[in-house]
Parts: sequence; structure tokens; C-alpha cells
Amino acid sequence: IQLDGSGKLVITARSESFAGSGFTSARIKTKGLFSQAYGRFEARIKTPTGPGIWPAFWMLGANIDTKPWPQCGEIDIMEQRGQQPAITHGTLHGPGYSGGNSIGKSYGLTNGRFDADYYIYAVEWGENYIDFFVNDFLYQRLTPDDVTGQWVYDKPFYILLNVAVGGNFVGFPTSGTPFPQSMYVDYVKVYKQK
Repeated sequence: IQLDGSGKLVITARSESFAGSGFTSARIKTKGLFSQAYGRFEARIKTPTGPGIWPAFWMLGANIDTKPWPQCGEIDIMEQRGQQPAITHGTLHGPGYSGGNSIGKSYGLTNGRFDADYYIYAVEWGENYIDFFVNDFLYQRLTPDDVTGQWVYDKPFYILLNVAVGGNFVGFPTSGTPFPQSMYVDYVKVYKQK
């Protein structure tokens, strides 16, 4: 993790050996520093690309230490598969709907790629809904009626930003995956609900 000299946060994944792994990357989180229930959470991000690259802007229930995942809840504001650079995903994970059984929707660009420019990813979260946006276009609303288990979005959540390498969601990098891969974060903003 570094700053690029013009105010952008840069999270870079590299193909290098470290502690028995063939890759390094980073995650930044606000756990223990900042959490909030309800409001608008947004970030302006330029994402990386390539098979096996998994950028994400997401949130976890701040009670994770006493209610382990998925009981704490997870809100994926943005996650992408590097091999599909024109598609982003907004997803909820909670008790009864986690991992491959999560609840969410994807949003695709008809002209352009998320790795080619900055986009604003956001959720607006109220007592009985979570709305998902890309550049202020509402592409999904989830409510308690949409989840197949318990609605756990009634308490503070903290924010995470990261670039994962490999995993069930994206598969593993290939010989065609270019490294290093960087996610550029212009800003993160949080607004309280009126």
C-alpha cells in the first residue's frame, strides 16, 4: 500500500515469493477505527485486471469478533473478477446466504472497462434496504424480503479495500495475468443518514 504522489491510495498485487506464497498484495480496513450503520458509503476507484485478480470495496459487521462471518454480515459494494473487466458485482453475505449462496447482482458496462478509468461505487443503506450504485446509477436494491436468511444489516459495519490474488470467486492467475496489478483509490466518503 502506498500513495502515488497525487493523493491516490495504491494497493498493488505482485508476483513474488513471500512466506510460502507466490504473490503479495494488501488490504486496508477501518476495523476498530471507524464503523457506521446506515448512510451512503462510496469510493472512486480504478480497478486492476487479469485472470485471478480480485479487487474489492466492501464492509463487514463490526461485531465480527463476537459474531463470526457470516453471522456478522458482509456488504460487497464492489468486487470484480479481473478476467471480466467490464462487470462489477454488488452482494450481501449473511446467515443462510453466504459464499456461493450469497444474494446479489452484477452490473456490466456496454462501452468501456472498469480498469480503464475511475468509477464511483456506492451503497445507500437504510433500515430496510441497501441500494447499489455505479456512477450514481442504481442497479440493485436489496431488502429483508430478498435474503434467504436473517437480515443482519442493523448495526455498524467497517470498511475494507483490497486486491486479492486467486480464490474461488476468480480462480488463479494464469501465465497471461500481467503483474504488478494496482487498484487506485481516489477517495472514500461516508455520509450519515438524515
